[in-house]
Amino acid sequence: MRALLALWDRLSLYLPITLMGLLALGTYWLVESTPATRAPVVEGAARHEPDYFMKNFSVRTFVEAGRIKSEVFGAAARHYPDTDTIEIDTVRIRSFDERGRLTTATANRALTNRDGSEVQLFGRAQIVREAQQGQGGQATPRIEFRGEFLHAYLKTDRVVSNRPVEIRRGKDLFLADSMDYDDGQRTMQMQGRVRGTLVPPSAR
Repeated sequence: MRALLALWDRLSLYLPITLMGLLALGTYWLVESTPATRAPVVEGAARHEPDYFMKNFSVRTFVEAGRIKSEVFGAAARHYPDTDTIEIDTVRIRSFDERGRLTTATANRALTNRDGSEVQLFGRAQIVREAQQGQGGQATPRIEFRGEFLHAYLKTDRVVSNRPVEIRRGKDLFLADSMDYDDGQRTMQMQGRVRGTLVPPSAR
């Protein structure tokens, strides 16, 4: 248990807070730049049907200096007025921070609410922060989350899943039936069958 706790301490130090920022960048242009939804006069409950579509789209955003900040790719997107949500098929997001470090997110499908405060990734969901040089030149390893479902709460800096997940940091590996990561509290809770493999530094 001491080894597990030590590893999570290390994970919490290196897991980027820009994880939620990555997803926010990937959906902000959709939830803020969508056309105003018309309000048809319809009696009875609204049906769950999209009111507009997009296909094979890609969007890039840039910082003031001209360097690319994020890229969003999708095979299709649909807006549902009854829930005010946007659904994206085959989503892929790439984001660079101010030092050029890359974070990516991919999934078979993504669902975001109107203000972009919540993003759900379904089907082969993956979030990766590539290996990088930390302050003082110290290297930090690649960090990866995988699962069939990942739910990011952007306002509270949380990533949760009620489905089995896989977490890798360098060559270290953890598996759990569910997880709740709170970046603000620097905590990671894992439930169900939890297994871990720690690779000694000499074997890395």
